[in-house]
Parts: sequence; C-alpha cells; structure tokens
Amino acid sequence: MVGALQHRLRAKFARRLIALGGLAAALAGCAGEQTGTILAPATIAVPAQAPRTTGRRMADEADHAKLVASFGGEYRAPATLRLLTEVTDRLVRASERPDEAYAVTLLDSPVVNAFALPSGRLYVTRGLVALASDTSEVAAVLAHEIAHVTLRHATARTEMALRSQLVSRVVADVLNDPATGAQMESQSKVTLARFSRDQELEADAAGVKTLAGAGFDPFGAARFLNALNRTTAMKNGTGSGAEPDMLATHPGTAERINLVTRAARRIGAPGLGVDERARFLAAIDGIAYGDNPGDGMVRGNRFLHPSLGIAFEIPDGIAVENTRNAVLGTTRDGSRRILFDQVESSTGRSLDDVLKATWNDGIDAASIENRIVGGRPAVFAVSKGKDWTFRLAAIRVGEGTFRMIMAAKGSADPDAAFRRWVDSLSGVDPDEARSLKPLHLRIVTASSGDTTEQLAARMVVPDRALDRFLALNGLERGAVLKPGQGYKLIEE
Repeated sequence: MVGALQHRLRAKFARRLIALGGLAAALAGCAGEQTGTILAPATIAVPAQAPRTTGRRMADEADHAKLVASFGGEYRAPATLRLLTEVTDRLVRASERPDEAYAVTLLDSPVVNAFALPSGRLYVTRGLVALASDTSEVAAVLAHEIAHVTLRHATARTEMALRSQLVSRVVADVLNDPATGAQMESQSKVTLARFSRDQELEADAAGVKTLAGAGFDPFGAARFLNALNRTTAMKNGTGSGAEPDMLATHPGTAERINLVTRAARRIGAPGLGVDERARFLAAIDGIAYGDNPGDGMVRGNRFLHPSLGIAFEIPDGIAVENTRNAVLGTTRDGSRRILFDQVESSTGRSLDDVLKATWNDGIDAASIENRIVGGRPAVFAVSKGKDWTFRLAAIRVGEGTFRMIMAAKGSADPDAAFRRWVDSLSGVDPDEARSLKPLHLRIVTASSGDTTEQLAARMVVPDRALDRFLALNGLERGAVLKPGQGYKLIEE
C-alpha cells in the first residue's frame, strides 16, 4: 500500500466496501483473483481499443504503462519471462490467428492475475506464476487470454456497452422517460454481465483447444482452476465454487472447471500432451512470493509498512489483503470490513475536513471526536447507512494522513473493536524493519521417505502450512511425494 487512494476510489469506497466479495476487488483480474478472499474470478477494466491499428499505437503504449505501474511494475525474472514468451509463441502458432503478434509482461504483483489488451499485450503476475505447478497450467492461462484477443471480446463488449448506454440515454432524454431509461440501463448491466460470462466460457473452451493443439496437456486448465478454487476456499474460509451474482462478469470457478474438463475429455483421455513440470519449476525457482516489504506486508497478526513507518494489529477474525492503494479486510461471513489507506491532506487542513472530503456518504456531525492516538492527533466519526454502520478515523503521522475505517453490517456497532484497532497504530522499530525479508519460492527435490508434512513444516507461512503446501503443489491430502521430483516451498 503506497500513496493515496485515487479520488475516484475514495469517493466510491462506501459502496465498494459493502459490495466487496473479496478484499481487493479493484485489482481482480481475468485469471481469477478476487483479492480478499483472494481469487474468486472477477474482471479488470482495461481500456478497449480497436485491435492492431497503427493509429492506436501511442494509446496502447500509454495503456501499457498505466497497467504495469498499477501492478507494481515489471518483475525481473529472465528465466521465467523467457519461458512465458516461448509458451506464448507456441500457443499462437496453434491458435485461430497464427499471424498475430503478442508480447508478454511479467508483473511484480502477488495477486493471482492475468489479462490481455486487444493489441496483443498479455500480462501475467508473479502471483499467478507461483500458483501454477507446471508449464501446461500457465500455458492454459495464456491460451485463455489469447482466445479473448482472437475472438475480439473486448471490442464486442465495448460495442454492446455503448449500444446499451445509447438506448438508455435516448429513452431517458429524447423520449423524456427517465424511469424507463433507468430500468433499461439496469437491464443492460445484467445483459452485459451475462455477455461477459459467456465470453469467459467461450475463451475457456477455445483456450483448451489451443492448449492441446500446441502439444500441452489440455487437462492443465482444469488443474490450474482447481488450484485457484482451493486457494480461494483457504483464503475466505468458505466452500469452493460459489455461484456468481447477477452482475458478476465471470462464471463461478466450479463451472469453469467442469467446462474445461469436458473440453479436454473431448480431445482425449488424461495423459495427452506434455506438462513440462521440471522445466517450469526450474524457471520459477527463486521468484518472489507474497508482498514486497517496501509496499507493506503482513507478519502474523500485524501489518507493517517500513517505508511509511507505521504498523497496526489486525482485528480478530479479519483476513486482510495489502494492495498498492490500501489495506482491505473482511471477516469470513463478510459482516465486518476494514480499510486502511493514506489520503491527501494539504497543510493546515483539519482532520475532520479530511474525513468529510474523502467520504462520499454523510457523516454524523455530533459524532466527530478529536483524540490523541499514540501521541498523534486524530479525529473519529460515524457514518450510518441503511444496512451498515461505518466507524471512521483520520490520523496524522508525521507529514502523512491516514484513514482507518471499519464497517459492520446490521445493528452491530463496531465501536469497541474499531477503537482497539486504531489504538494499535504505532511506528515501526528500525530493527524490526530491517528484519523483514521478502519471501521466495524455492524448489526442493524430494528424497526417499520425505512426506508432505515434513516439507510443509519448512514453509515460512502464518498458518495452515500443510494446506498451503498441498495447494501450491497441486497435491491432495494423503499424497505420497515422488523421490527425485521437485516441489515448491515458501522460504525467506
């Protein structure tokens, strides 16, 4: 989490906090990261443009630069990028449009994400690469994104959205019927969401076909989606394969697993194609895993940001996700949520003015309370909606101003938990900051007699080491390790 949330995100936070099915929906992408329950499929809004027209080259470069910056920049891992590029070239030759040109960018982000621009730029995060267990799995993701481009999905989606907006505007303005216009706009959103879900399933099916045509194991798509589903369940504490709501732009992961499995079976029985596991593991050995300490990180029940010099205790029962713009958190049932971010504050501006300016809904004027928290000036306030109560605080730390927000659904007032959370805000001890080391994936070779429990015990993770080891390596409980085969561990 660095810098201030953009004004657009700040203004809409109240609505987004309530609507969050995961922790960092703003960063969720095509491969399926719902951050916060991390990993339930969502879609990233990427600029739509006509594919491959020279007049759009400068716009494409600008879009590329913005996307790379929003995902932490490019991640430098030559062996990994070389593998991704070679796999992409192989897939393109087996696609419906082998003459198209593609370029892959590896992003320095821990979220599990992949997406494409219509121009042929493909993006894969290091978090997604870390989750895959072999070359065919990461090839399945790339084949899916290539299918979006070859099927011209972004262009079709944009055209449908523009038509829907035009019809709604004509009805509302020209025909002077705002009520019907609003109704048609609502219906068009549902239609567009359904259209997007259909596109995802179409890209899944086309991707499996391309995967097999390139000589990869077509069942790699199902394996990767299953790993995605398991990670989702582990993050949010709920089951897997939840059904999407009416406006979800992606189908449920369970539905996608069924579809790609059927598509693979139509091609042949398991064992068809190659997975190139050893080659893939060698290419990702040593890549960074999880948060970059410079952007803040979770250690146990604390969030620490050495660059900003702040830390706080994570409230009980809250699972948090650190994004580049904010720390977001939710309970398993979604009834309580938190946000921590840095906001812009000009010199001399009062903290209550900061809260009012950065909060889109009404604040109860009688609730505004000036306090000192850990020797720092702070202002507390309350904002109540129909179904939610929001506790807000703005705190000045040095030259920076931070917001801490806790939302509770229903009649519950989160005041006591909120005050404990705010009171936990502290500085970061220099020695502690120096002790924070980035985590990495290490590939270890199993020896005769090694068990999943033994290797899992070597993982540097906050909890559920065995579950994390199994999901990371595509293994089920009770699996027997194969001597001489490589397995992924998370180590400092």
